[in-house]
Amino acid sequence: MGSCEHLLVTAEADALTPEGCQECLDLGMHWVHLRKCLTCGHIGCCDSSPGKHATAHYKETSHPVVRSYEPGENWRWCYLDQRLGQ
Repeated sequence: MGSCEHLLVTAEADALTPEGCQECLDLGMHWVHLRKCLTCGHIGCCDSSPGKHATAHYKETSHPVVRSYEPGENWRWCYLDQRLGQ
């Protein structure tokens, strides 16, 4: 397994909708867990949620890395390289 350069990025955009998943809030949907895009601050729901908005955001924008937006969690996921990191 090689390394993932995307997971090494330390800059992080401010959350656009700190109260929850942007699309779920707009559509009146519920989420399971939240993910934050490090590139633009988009808050989206995880793939266990009905909307899968974090992954949809990646597919629309190609922003590669999200981090958990759950209290006490600090892991990151790179969609491009399919890698988990801290």
